[in-house]
Amino acid sequence: MRDVHTPRVVLVTGASRFFGGNVVARLAQDPGIERILAVDAMTPSRELSRRMGRAEFIRADIRNPLIRKVIDGSGVDTVVHAAMLVRPPSGGSRAVMKDLNVLGAMQLFAVCQKSPSVRRVVVRSTSAVYGCSAKDPAKFTEEMSARTPPGGGFARDAIEIEGFVRGLARRRPDMATAILRFAPIVGPRLGGRGMQYLRSPVAPTVFGRDARMQLVHEEDSIAALAHAAQVAPGGTYNIAGDGALALSQAVRRAGRIELPIPFVAFRTAGRALMGPVMRAFTSEQLDYFHFGCGLDTTRMRTELGFVPRWTTVQAFDDFIRGAALRPVCDPAWIDTAEQKLLGLLGPVREHTYE
Repeated sequence: MRDVHTPRVVLVTGASRFFGGNVVARLAQDPGIERILAVDAMTPSRELSRRMGRAEFIRADIRNPLIRKVIDGSGVDTVVHAAMLVRPPSGGSRAVMKDLNVLGAMQLFAVCQKSPSVRRVVVRSTSAVYGCSAKDPAKFTEEMSARTPPGGGFARDAIEIEGFVRGLARRRPDMATAILRFAPIVGPRLGGRGMQYLRSPVAPTVFGRDARMQLVHEEDSIAALAHAAQVAPGGTYNIAGDGALALSQAVRRAGRIELPIPFVAFRTAGRALMGPVMRAFTSEQLDYFHFGCGLDTTRMRTELGFVPRWTTVQAFDDFIRGAALRPVCDPAWIDTAEQKLLGLLGPVREHTYE
């Protein structure tokens, strides 16, 4: 049953970064929300501050117990936790990343639990919690867990954070706690993420594998968080665009040249070919390009009531347009060559056995 709570005072963490800042900007356009508190330990850029409009920026670290004064003093009823690092901050270590992700979430949820005004908590998570392996199903539902435990720090942090959210839900049954597990997010403004892999003229792939990718557009990811802040009932939801895209298709649509290599050489040879782009890949990204991951989004539509505007293919194509990639080879030329090759092989004959 859909929660009837209507947000009046919303607090969004990670407001100086892409997701938090853009969620604040979208919520600021809703006249039904009285106050929006944008919280981060760093000051947002001038452009992001401008787009936040009437939102109130508060410089605060969610690891500090003083965050309770912000929540209780303002009567916050809805919290959107978007502050989650995918990789260690510049100049920081894995320990710093874990401290910011896990300890920050632990402190924030402890405050939410004790605050009687908080009625809804929305948490940005990731499909990386499902891991990537040859044993994976075609699509993961929210009840499923990883067949092979993920080894990357980002995925492990997300699993811990989700555990805190479920604990919060048990201790505060009157509160709607929603976890949004996003498929890999792509778009013209996120060129520095995993799909940066396709900026190289030659794209190494794993020999004998063709990862099945399901993506979500950056605009849909922002819209999903804002939508959840307003109406989400408690629960876990996979967030992804319709359809899927094989890695080989993605390479072709980007006009890159595919270079299949054994997985044992994927990291070393790939990094030699692509330089710093692939050296910056996380463990989750490397596994994703090996196996991919499919998500069942039935609950997203039926229970959360959210429908993405972009399909997986449309999201990927918009990323390619926004990245202004210059094709090494024209995808149309490859299609023509394949058709000619099929023509030389002749029509497929049907055999009838009596």
